[in-house]
Amino acid sequence: MIKIVTIVGARPQFVKAAVVSREIQRREGVEELIVHTGQHFDANMSALFFEEMRIPAPTYNLNINSLSHGAMTGKMLEEIEKILVEHRPDWVLVYGDTNSTLAGALAAKKLHVRLAHVEAGLRSFNMEMPEEINRILTDRVSDVLFCPTEAAVRNLRREGFDNFPCSVVVSGDVMLDAALYYKQFRRMPDVVLERPFVLSTFHREENTDNPERLLNILQALEEITKDEDVIVPLHPRTRARLEKLGCDVARSPIRFINPLGYLEMIALLDRCDCVMTDSGGLQKEAFFFHKYCVTLREETEWTELVENGYNTLAGSDRNRILSAYRHRLSPDFSRPLYGNGHAAKIIVDMLTQS
Repeated sequence: MIKIVTIVGARPQFVKAAVVSREIQRREGVEELIVHTGQHFDANMSALFFEEMRIPAPTYNLNINSLSHGAMTGKMLEEIEKILVEHRPDWVLVYGDTNSTLAGALAAKKLHVRLAHVEAGLRSFNMEMPEEINRILTDRVSDVLFCPTEAAVRNLRREGFDNFPCSVVVSGDVMLDAALYYKQFRRMPDVVLERPFVLSTFHREENTDNPERLLNILQALEEITKDEDVIVPLHPRTRARLEKLGCDVARSPIRFINPLGYLEMIALLDRCDCVMTDSGGLQKEAFFFHKYCVTLREETEWTELVENGYNTLAGSDRNRILSAYRHRLSPDFSRPLYGNGHAAKIIVDMLTQS
């Protein structure tokens, strides 16, 4: 029996883990325990969420959230270690770049449990981002690094990973697996669509915690509403910052709506004109759904999207955002930048054959 402990801490990680978990369930002699750290508290993650998304419910829910980076990571490390000591898995599987990812990685390696990192090798080259620190440290201690793209492999080679005792595998992107699978279940939210629309999200600290940047983004989106609707599923952090600035979201020309589930988001992605976001995941999903993306950041870990003309980095500058919107391209979306939708099979094959 091969035992895998999967560490997740946020709804997007559950979506990624779901496609791998389904592949694990097809294999005989493989057991998976899912640990939800609770890093991103989400009231929508009820039993109904797991049922609709066809995701196995977590074996453990640690409910660790609303702490500083250090306190959160330390508490997660302590609790995950207890689970690993009890179950003695063959593998710990982590996703992405959250504090949960790093805590799971450290707990595994301190106990000499083999560690696999999905979405390895990504770099924004901005060390002020906590996600960048989590990525780099997790990659460095992983035994198997599952890279979504060749660009991610090149990043690791530049950092000397050819000399480290690890395996680097181009798996493709599990988010493409998820998009292809869940597209059939997409569900339109309760939003009246009277005009073409831009789908936008912004929640990163670099934008929400800087009043000037936040106001610049708002001004650009308000200008775009003269041409078409702008729909913004509003992250709780962003709502709190807007309220602090005295912004009345109910009276704004921007159509602010409550946060959406994954099935509702991909329905809007399927219908929108283009995407404007500071989310790494949504940049890729825009590509999967053949939508041009304007990224509200100065850098991206998904450099291939910029290099191949699918994405423009506009930061928070009002004029750059409007220019990117008005001069957006209509590129060929047929290039297989993220594999062929079989990343989960490649990952599980590697874990069960090693």
